[in-house]
Amino acid sequence: MLQPKRTKFRRMQKGRMKGNAQRGNQLAFGSFGIKSLESKWITGRQIEAARVAVTRYMQRQGQIWIRGRIIFEADGVPFAVAKEALRLAAQKLPVTTRFVVRRDYVENSKE
Repeated sequence: MLQPKRTKFRRMQKGRMKGNAQRGNQLAFGSFGIKSLESKWITGRQIEAARVAVTRYMQRQGQIWIRGRIIFEADGVPFAVAKEALRLAAQKLPVTTRFVVRRDYVENSKE
């Protein structure tokens, strides 16, 4: 489960949604990702369910990063594998998402 190891107080205040992210909405680490198109609360269980779906489909190949507005990023796998794995992850999430590819991505014939 995703939660902080140590906090000052037991319960967190919910806060409010302020709008779309100004930063963190571009791919930073991987070549592929899924981007959230709306503001909604996403629980740790939902993120974990999506992460398990991605790792199972990718058969532990490549690398996965869990971020912010770009929810997941993947690298080290072919385009088709990444697209299907991230589609499976998007089904586990309560937000509408879009599959994004790095601008300078070129598919290698070796993969």
